[in-house]
Amino acid sequence: MKKGKRRKILLGSILGVFVLLLGAWLLLEANTYSPTQTAAAVSETSQETGAYYLFEAPEESEQNLIFYPGALVDAASYSIWAQQVAKAGYNVYLLKMPFNLAVFGKNAAQQIIAKHPQETYVLAGHSLGGVMASRFSAEHKNEVAGMIYLASYPDQKGSLAKSKLPVLSISASEDGLVEAADIAKAQAYLPEQTQYEVITGGNHAGFGSYGAQKKDGQARITNQEQQEIIGQLIVQWLQTNIPA
Repeated sequence: MKKGKRRKILLGSILGVFVLLLGAWLLLEANTYSPTQTAAAVSETSQETGAYYLFEAPEESEQNLIFYPGALVDAASYSIWAQQVAKAGYNVYLLKMPFNLAVFGKNAAQQIIAKHPQETYVLAGHSLGGVMASRFSAEHKNEVAGMIYLASYPDQKGSLAKSKLPVLSISASEDGLVEAADIAKAQAYLPEQTQYEVITGGNHAGFGSYGAQKKDGQARITNQEQQEIIGQLIVQWLQTNIPA
């Protein structure tokens, strides 16, 4: 085969791969859930970097919450309850995931912990984000002080069953994606000290603020109400287990 023909084949292959990657990226972008105007406005009060949105506590604090967003959900969508938790004395980091998929950023919390390893860190996550946050926690038990699941639960790789970590699991009665049976089944991977809470009338998308989600149930409370309940439950749990 002549050199010129080989070069054309190589360039054609590279172009084909580029087109496929571009198409995949555009598809992911088109299906990503963006924050509501309210959540977007709240996110503007945070310290934003290329890696996260940071809501700082009013006074200097060494207590931190690192949050992994749900699949294809923009991190800013969780700003409303994050701001509420920060006001109670906890620094809240909303991680920005590659392609908005936590499966590509399981160790994203490490960059934050490594900067101030002497501080206290609780991990949390929504849906797929909770699965990946749990895997990180399972592998870094000495660096994590607790785990919070929002409409989520661990898989075998993220099992905390033998852990002494305090754990909070918050689900919603109208969730069409993560149902009560899923939470119950996952109890095998959670420690006995896990605290379970159910938001009556809430749904899956209500754990953030990004509008309706495919296959989700219909909420019987407003998004603002669900955001306030989430913030209250997290703060109450943190104050009991991770004093500010």
